[in-house]
Amino acid sequence: MIIYLNRDSYERIEALAKTGHNRGSGSAAFLLAQVGAHAAANFAERLSPHQLTPPHAGILRLIARSPGLSQQELAKRLRMHASRLVAFVDELENKGLLQRQTSAEDRRVYALHLTEEGKAALDLIGQVAREHQKALCAALSEEERVLLAELLLRIAQDQGLEAGVHPGFGRLTREAGGPTLKGPGSDTPPVESE
Repeated sequence: MIIYLNRDSYERIEALAKTGHNRGSGSAAFLLAQVGAHAAANFAERLSPHQLTPPHAGILRLIARSPGLSQQELAKRLRMHASRLVAFVDELENKGLLQRQTSAEDRRVYALHLTEEGKAALDLIGQVAREHQKALCAALSEEERVLLAELLLRIAQDQGLEAGVHPGFGRLTREAGGPTLKGPGSDTPPVESE
């Protein structure tokens, strides 16, 4: 990929390199983590008035892409323990957003399908996500947004991340008050997560 920089961008990058601001709190890794945490919290905030959470959004999106997906396959794609997923599926079913149907191939397996309400919720989530992206990337031109997305996609692929799946799913648990994320290797209280 060839990246063309205008003169202002080139001069800013050159200045950052000279001053050392590309290390520590100005490093790409720190900035990715900082913006990622900020974006996840804001997205959760935007979904909250609709009684939805980021895990709901991710689960509904995957089921919409693969109607009839089994709970076991969904857990595998999310890199989440199947027993942890049950509580999320139960919650979405209780909200009327998805339904379990006995699989035609194996009656011991439940196939997951969105209901009409689930499809409407997914449309709403899409609208919220577009508004969230617009607000989050307001400082960038359309060309810069495309470039940023391309660069982040390359990083995600290089890191072995599953396309369209938040890596936090593997650490999600259900506890009183909603979805939580356990810190890696710790017994510390969970924190809110996307």
